[in-house]
Amino acid sequence: MDLKDRKQTRQRLFRSFRCAWAGLTLVVWHEQNMKFHLLAAAAAVICGFVFSIPLFHWMILALVIGGMLALEVMNTAVERVVDMITEDYHPAAEKAKDIAAAAVLVYSAAAAIIGILIFYGPVMSRLFP
Repeated sequence: MDLKDRKQTRQRLFRSFRCAWAGLTLVVWHEQNMKFHLLAAAAAVICGFVFSIPLFHWMILALVIGGMLALEVMNTAVERVVDMITEDYHPAAEKAKDIAAAAVLVYSAAAAIIGILIFYGPVMSRLFP
């Protein structure tokens, strides 16, 4: 690979990161649900420090938080694409948006269960020493 190819590859890589960052900031600033998920993630991280959870639980927590945020971004993308394709009401468009939202709901329920499993012991030992 010559110098010109490396430079073009590096430029494409930086451009893709800029686009991804732009998409993430768009979702964070304009989507109420993403703000809620970020608040919940911050609360979970703070609780992780307060209750001194072990490293393995931190890894699980990071995966759950990352998965939740990524799924919310995908849900927003699906909603935008559906809105772009049709401005009129269409039952299939509504179903597509509802199904994408259902994926977020299912993952949120799983994340809540995982949070309970991670924090139940430390919270109970702090409340009832």
